[in-house]
Amino acid sequence: MLGLIRQRAVCKGNQASSLEQGIRAMALRAFSSSAKEMTVRDALNSALDEEMSADPKVFIMGEEVGEYQGAYKISKGLLDKFGPERVRDTPITEAGFAGIGVGAAYYGLRPVVEFMTFNFSMQAIDHIINSAAKSNYMSAGQISVPIVFRGPNGAAAGVGAQHSQCYAAWFGACPGLKVLVPYSSEDARGLLKAAIRDPDPVVFLENELLYGESFPVSAEVLDSSFCLPIGKAKIEREGKDVTITAYSKMVGYSLQAAEILAKEGISAEVINLRSIRPLDRATINASVRKTNRLVTVEEGFPQHGVGAEICATVVEDSFGYLDAPVERIAGADVPMPYAANLERLAVPQMSKISFVQQRGPVTGHVNSVKIVLPGTEKVAVAPIRQF
Repeated sequence: MLGLIRQRAVCKGNQASSLEQGIRAMALRAFSSSAKEMTVRDALNSALDEEMSADPKVFIMGEEVGEYQGAYKISKGLLDKFGPERVRDTPITEAGFAGIGVGAAYYGLRPVVEFMTFNFSMQAIDHIINSAAKSNYMSAGQISVPIVFRGPNGAAAGVGAQHSQCYAAWFGACPGLKVLVPYSSEDARGLLKAAIRDPDPVVFLENELLYGESFPVSAEVLDSSFCLPIGKAKIEREGKDVTITAYSKMVGYSLQAAEILAKEGISAEVINLRSIRPLDRATINASVRKTNRLVTVEEGFPQHGVGAEICATVVEDSFGYLDAPVERIAGADVPMPYAANLERLAVPQMSKISFVQQRGPVTGHVNSVKIVLPGTEKVAVAPIRQF
């Protein structure tokens, strides 16, 4: 909105600058008083709107992004505002429109390519990995590829194994890509703006189940100039006894777990990673050196996962500070079941977590795991990891 106001305020010299500052101040006061919360969906929509208003080279393309207003209504209203040249509906052919997007980025445009789900990005992975991610290196820096691939990632509800996979570790393993994983509305707005402005290809992994959730937002977040740094994690909750790292929807679960732990006298520090590649190793290690314990939480597969990379970096850089083994909480090492009861057992569920007073042996049940309070006598039992 502020970008639109700025566009329409046509003035000259110092008088124009004063007028713009006055308009911005009034708009921010209105926002701060009437819009203290924002859904993740609206945060993404407003970020797209403002960046398209600020830069005519930005355009979006994908299935149903225009006439249907977006499969998840992220692009609602943008077709009417910017027209079909900049909001382009595509056929159901991810390989085709992802390749067109990469080609457009080669020529200096800034495409935002939407996948209806990141599971469908497998159809376009050659363009993402071999064309977008590697071109800058292979051209010795002569070719920039400023493109964003965005859409819902990970488990939704009742959509089966082929539509429920988390791709954070997949794309996070590829040099040349930046991989962002927003949790809150602040994350969604600030990180999407940063992704669109970035000169390199960015994989932007959202969560379908978070779209409708509301989060508090400040006047600063609502400013059209707001942008978050890529590669910087956020400490959502400070603590001194154990560090919990998480991303996307699992940040919310981790914060809930921290509340439960607080009642048991355990102070947990929760880190919202925000960025998988680059990974904020400095923040993670600094926290572990303070708390001396680490728990990683993710909904993806445990083997070769994001948690495994975090464990490795902490062992490499902060091993001497650990008072207990690092623990990982992850999705079950199986394709996502379709049956609702099995689906609940395949991903971390806060409602299934119970805390017991004494550490005991791990049970043989495939739907049960000890969660971590390493180095203490507290144990959490949850249906998360398969043994």
